[in-house]
Amino acid sequence: MFDLLPPDIIQRARRVKLLILDVDGVLTTGQLFMSSTGEIIKPFNTLDGHGIKMLHQTGVQTAIITARSDPAVAARAEQLGITHYFKGAHNKKIAYEQLREQANVSELECAFVGDDVIDLPVLIRCGLPIAVQNAHEFVKQHTVYTTEKFGGMGAVREVTDLIMYSQNTLQIALEEYIK
Repeated sequence: MFDLLPPDIIQRARRVKLLILDVDGVLTTGQLFMSSTGEIIKPFNTLDGHGIKMLHQTGVQTAIITARSDPAVAARAEQLGITHYFKGAHNKKIAYEQLREQANVSELECAFVGDDVIDLPVLIRCGLPIAVQNAHEFVKQHTVYTTEKFGGMGAVREVTDLIMYSQNTLQIALEEYIK
């Protein structure tokens, strides 16, 4: 799948030490299900979750930067071992700068997956800017890679596989399951 990608994308992915994710529209489809009591329920994709766990095993850190504050997202981040979690980040550039300092990584070592214009301040600064298939068209114009999968439907797994493929760790990680 990744063999046909331009060498520039592979080179960018090879440098990634920190994968940063938006939530709504990236880790989820962007739909919000609301109960009669006003509780918001978000479906997460298990393929994405397992990809994140596999990526952690290769030494790549992960983070979430989201404008919303949602207990479900906090719980999911904890389940997946995502140690950097910035909620209520309406200015994602500030959160991104704080995150880079915490994680001790350069901009070139960061990948960000986004879907909407609020993500642009990070996308235009990171080394590997990625849009999901269902992203706003203006956002796609400012990224170097657009996933084949939609947000919440395996797009994050596609990105984790791309990073591991580029860093020559994907095949090793997959072979662990057939031993």
